[in-house]
Amino acid sequence: MDARELAVSAEYLVAVEDGDDWREAVEEAAAAEGVASAWFTGTGTVRDADVWYYDPSTEEHRSVRFDEPLTVAACVGDVSRPDGDPFARTHAVLSRPSGQAVGGYLNAATVVEGRVYLRAFEDETPFAGTTETFSPGS
Repeated sequence: MDARELAVSAEYLVAVEDGDDWREAVEEAAAAEGVASAWFTGTGTVRDADVWYYDPSTEEHRSVRFDEPLTVAACVGDVSRPDGDPFARTHAVLSRPSGQAVGGYLNAATVVEGRVYLRAFEDETPFAGTTETFSPGS
């Protein structure tokens, strides 16, 4: 286990707007504010979603596409800069109009509306080595 105290450097409320990509909006907000590491939560609505899940038998992430309106019931994740640019590791629970929930790693989703609370840390690498690292395409 790796536990440490983190100092918060700033907090932001990000309005994610119609037509934005959910994950890219988080990354763009972090880039605009010079955030190197952060934790975020969010809620909202998307028109579609590309959700990944990890298949331990193949040790690969697989994509499931949902081309329908979905409520972002809960979205959590962290921002780091593994390659210099902000990368949002985004997990979400999405609900259908029927109330059925789907979830996983939210790779992409077209926003209808949303709000993200972004808490930035002074430490630029609090997540280094604490969790699996992957990026789109891996």
